[in-house]
Amino acid sequence: MNAKGILKISDAASLAIHTMVLLATHPDETFSIPEIAAVLKASQAHLAKVAQRLAKAGLVSSTRGRKGGFKLEGDASQVSLLEVYEAIEGPLVATQCLLSERVCRGQRCVFGDLLTEVNRQVRDYLANTCIGELTDVFGLVREKRS
Repeated sequence: MNAKGILKISDAASLAIHTMVLLATHPDETFSIPEIAAVLKASQAHLAKVAQRLAKAGLVSSTRGRKGGFKLEGDASQVSLLEVYEAIEGPLVATQCLLSERVCRGQRCVFGDLLTEVNRQVRDYLANTCIGELTDVFGLVREKRS
């Protein structure tokens, strides 16, 4: 049995979304890759690559050095989950078929309208949910770094 269920979002996109929400918990502070990785229980190497892509997209800023790291760029209430997803994966494309090559004849699918409806719900959720709305999910209390 697959523990992740039917919805598939890449590890990179999931890390990006979680990272952005985490940064939004303290929008004026810088988080290091080790700090973020510890909270998300993620590989520092993978996370560093994801964070660089977020920086390239202008969603976060990065600072080098001992007190360096990543900081939210802009207003968390203005950044949708879809923007974050697409910064990592490119445009979200609706899945028309679960097989690599369509085999159903005509317009009918064995899944009926399920794929269309799931695609719509996922897009609507990602487009209409801003990272600023989700900052309570971590319950992170952070001491000031010196």
